[in-house]
Amino acid sequence: MASVTVNGLVKRYGHLEVLKDITLDVRDGEFVALVGPSGCGKSTLLRILAGLDASSEGRIAIGGRDVGHVHPKDRDIAMVFQSYALYPHMTVAENLGFALKLAGVSKEVISQKVSRAAEILHLETLLARYPRELSGGQRQRVAMGRAIVRDPKVFLFDEPLSNLDAKLRVVMRAEIKELQQRLKATAVYVTHDQIEAMTMADRIVVMNGGKIEQFATPLELYDRPANIFVASFIGSPQMNLVAASISSDGLKISTTHMLPPNKHAHQVSEGDYVVGIRPEDITLSDTQGIPVRVTVVEPTGSHTMVHGRTETGDLMLASLPGRVDVRPGEQRCFAIDFAKVHLFHADSGSAVSPLAA
Repeated sequence: MASVTVNGLVKRYGHLEVLKDITLDVRDGEFVALVGPSGCGKSTLLRILAGLDASSEGRIAIGGRDVGHVHPKDRDIAMVFQSYALYPHMTVAENLGFALKLAGVSKEVISQKVSRAAEILHLETLLARYPRELSGGQRQRVAMGRAIVRDPKVFLFDEPLSNLDAKLRVVMRAEIKELQQRLKATAVYVTHDQIEAMTMADRIVVMNGGKIEQFATPLELYDRPANIFVASFIGSPQMNLVAASISSDGLKISTTHMLPPNKHAHQVSEGDYVVGIRPEDITLSDTQGIPVRVTVVEPTGSHTMVHGRTETGDLMLASLPGRVDVRPGEQRCFAIDFAKVHLFHADSGSAVSPLAA
C-alpha cells in the first residue's frame, strides 16, 4: 500500500474553478472519506487522483511518486464505481479476472487471484453466474473483487453504495470497512452520506464549493467543527444553529433567554454570534431554558425527536432518550448543556473557542 499526497491542486473548466488549492495527505493504510454536498468537487478530486481527469495546477504523489503525468493504468490504483461497471456478458469469474487478462497475466495466476478475491468476498458459489443473476449487494462485491485482484497501492471508491437500499447500505459499509482493515489498504472514499463517512473513515475531508473546510477524525469534526458549515453537515440529526448575542450580561438566545457570563467571557468580544447546540445535548423543561412551542413530535422507539420554534421563529430539535409525554402545540423550554454549546462568528461562520472547558 502507499500514501497519497496532494499539494496545491486546482481544477478549472474555462473560467470556472471547481477545485481551489486542495492540499491533503492520506497516510499509508488509512481510510479517508471525502464528503460534501452535490457539486462540491469531491468526485472531481477522486477522478483526478485516478488519472481520469487532469488537474490545472498542483502535484499528486502516490507512494512518494509524482503521478501527475502518469497514465491511469500505470498509477497502481483500483477504482470501484457507483454503477458497478460489470460486463453483462461475462461471468463473475470472468469479470474478476478481465483486467488481469488484458495485462497479459497467465491463466494460472489469474485463477489464483480470482479464487483469493472470491474467498475474501464470499463469492465462491457465484463465480459461474452472470451479473443479471446477482443481487445489488453481490454485484457490489464483484466490483470490489475486481479491484482486489489487481493488488493496487490505493483503492478509490466513488459512492459505491448509493444504488443500494438503506438496509443493505448498512451491511455493505461494515463489509467494506472490514475488508479495508483486513487488507491494510489505503482507501479514498467519496460519499454524500455523512453517516457513511463517520462510521467508516479514519479521517474525513469535508468539502464545500471546491475547497476543504476541515480535515480531521470523525469525532474531531463532531466535537470541534471549524465553522458553521461543518457543524451543520456533520451529525445526524444536524446541529441546531440559533442566532445569539453576547454582552456584559452574558450570552442571549432568543428574545428572553439569557445564559450567565462564563469564565471565558473575557476572550469573546461583544456582538452577534450563532450558537450551535447538538439535539442530544437538550433536555425538556417546563420552566428553564429556551422557550419553544412544540411543532412536531417524532417517536422512534429508542428516542423521541421533539421539534420546537423559539419566540424569534428559529426552529430547534431535541433528541430525547426513550418515550416522552409531549404534544404539538405545548409550550415547553429546551434546557441546554452549557458545557457543550458551540459558538460561531455571525459574519465569517468560523468557530470561537468553546464557551466552557
